[in-house]
Amino acid sequence: MGQDFQALIKDCISGSQLAQKKLYDLFSPGMYGVCLMYSRDSEEAKDILQEGFIKIFQKLKQYSGKGSFEGWMRRIFINSALERYRVKQSVSMVDKDMEVLAGEMDENITDQLSANDLLAMIRELSPQYKMVFNLYAIEGYSHKEISKKLNISEGTSKSNLSRARSILQDKLLKLRQRELGENRNAK
Repeated sequence: MGQDFQALIKDCISGSQLAQKKLYDLFSPGMYGVCLMYSRDSEEAKDILQEGFIKIFQKLKQYSGKGSFEGWMRRIFINSALERYRVKQSVSMVDKDMEVLAGEMDENITDQLSANDLLAMIRELSPQYKMVFNLYAIEGYSHKEISKKLNISEGTSKSNLSRARSILQDKLLKLRQRELGENRNAK
């Protein structure tokens, strides 16, 4: 962190609204993307973004200066989304014995898919599948950590991840079949 950034943080801690706006303007676009990954839609993402920044300004004194400031913020936004999720949704328990055979996704399909298309597919997942998928596949949490964060068993976390992957694979295969059909019709 440079001296200018440290001064900005210090000014935010002292309550300078101008400094807080600068910090918001600097990080809100990236953090909005994080919020979108954990929300149903853009309105909910905006709510999470606002809640997250309120927490950032309240907890800014707790930031030790060690590690990535952006990483510290990201954790606060993810936790804000998880808190909102726990309040609004009850996590559906997926039968632990349910076997989902979710093979690896065809790399050719995913290569042709834009990041926005894939994020849209992920956002269409049910809340419990989306949470587990994002925490595991995108954020890198273990099933043990996810089970604690969402108050579910590790088996449920694994099952929800497997089901999410299966749903995404089905969506990708349907997209691929649709594209192949369109290519045949265009000839």
